Amino acid sequence: MKTAAEYRERIMALKPNVYMGGEVVSRNDPRFTPELNVLSLTFDLAQEPAYEGVMTATSHLTGERINRFCHIHHSVDDLLNKQKMTRQYVQKTGFCILRCMGIDAMNALSVVTHEMDQELGTEYNRRFLDYVQDFQKRDSVAAAAQTDVKGDRSKRPKEQADPDLYLRVVEKRRDGIVVRGAKNHITMAAHADEIIALPTRVMTEGEEDWAVAFAVPADTKGVYLVSRASSPRPRQSLPAPVADQGWADSFVIFDDVFVPWERVFMCGERQFAGRLALLFALFHRHSYCGCKPALTDVIMGMTALVAEYNGVEKANHVREKLAEMIGVAELVYAAGVAGSVNARPASSGTYVPDVIYCNVGRRHAGESTYHEMNILADIAGGLPATLPLEADYNNEKTGALLAKYIMRNPKIPAEYQQRCFRMVGDYLCSSWGGGWSVAAVHGGGSPIMETIAILGNYDLNAKKNIARRLAGIPEQ
Repeated sequence: MKTAAEYRERIMALKPNVYMGGEVVSRNDPRFTPELNVLSLTFDLAQEPAYEGVMTATSHLTGERINRFCHIHHSVDDLLNKQKMTRQYVQKTGFCILRCMGIDAMNALSVVTHEMDQELGTEYNRRFLDYVQDFQKRDSVAAAAQTDVKGDRSKRPKEQADPDLYLRVVEKRRDGIVVRGAKNHITMAAHADEIIALPTRVMTEGEEDWAVAFAVPADTKGVYLVSRASSPRPRQSLPAPVADQGWADSFVIFDDVFVPWERVFMCGERQFAGRLALLFALFHRHSYCGCKPALTDVIMGMTALVAEYNGVEKANHVREKLAEMIGVAELVYAAGVAGSVNARPASSGTYVPDVIYCNVGRRHAGESTYHEMNILADIAGGLPATLPLEADYNNEKTGALLAKYIMRNPKIPAEYQQRCFRMVGDYLCSSWGGGWSVAAVHGGGSPIMETIAILGNYDLNAKKNIARRLAGIPEQ
């Protein structure tokens, strides 16, 4: 396994292809520091003995100890530990740990490449396993690039006015393929070693060129990472762990990018495109059943703390709202546990979590996001939106007065009260908080996508048979 310092060194050695604010920027740009801090944590904690077996795993290919973010799940315990790992990491950062998308893509590929080889006689799984071994050895960080820009949403890939609005193969060569297109909303692509591209939907006859999956180094010629960075508002005199964290999303453009065959994991097998797209979504929704409970833990903790500071922690309506958030956090986590326990091995040996439990968990999480934020805003009051700047608290004339008048609970120092409301303001009132809220709804799939997955996989007829039997109607 690698250290955070080793990770940062190799990322900084990548060729410049990150754009932000209309110019090429370094991956060490200060605006990216918060994202690098988050990713570095995934290397740091994996080195600590206290997290052995949770942040680390044993490779099924080499038997070596590896970072769990590089692991292919081969047991129920692997899935349970992945979920536990995700919740623990997110509790430390206060939001997304960033690295789960890559390993969710890897696990989906481990299943589908094997299924293609079995049915079609291809060699994708052998290529993929070679890739995995190198990935694990390097302790690589991967960005999963799935979401195409899609163009006219009412039209399929082959019906678009511009065929490049879904990523596609434009040329096949003896030594590889050339791809063109773009993927959007791609988290931490600017600091990934690898970009793993996956289909975004089911492909029909005539859409073979769009059924493509591959991996390329993030600085490959023709790859452009047009990025935006986001983080909580910086602190001047009151440093806080949450203010040191952040993330960046990229518009990943593939402008006639060459991919050697050894890095191609699907090319034209359109009947498997939907399978791969849905499996990635499933693995990622399982991750969300660890991530979103931790996010609710953070919001819940802030709500309880600000209620204490306001002196209303014992009020019945406050306790009722906290109970609601406890219900969300633990039910979503329980759905992930159930999804893990009810997992089944695919033909590749990879354990695939239960579709229904993962999707109901993710759906419940996404639909609860703004309700939780509303509870926090309700209990905190208006101060998170109007709190004076830090410099005013440090001013010799206004500082003492502000400290005097921010006081609520006399047992709580004024500095602690200011710190609390400043953090609540980050989540409720900053541009970072707004982006975080949207990501909590749509990350891993919008609630409507979970609804489609649930209805497409749930046996409603079995439930109708229960009703038929109880009513004295013959079962069907």
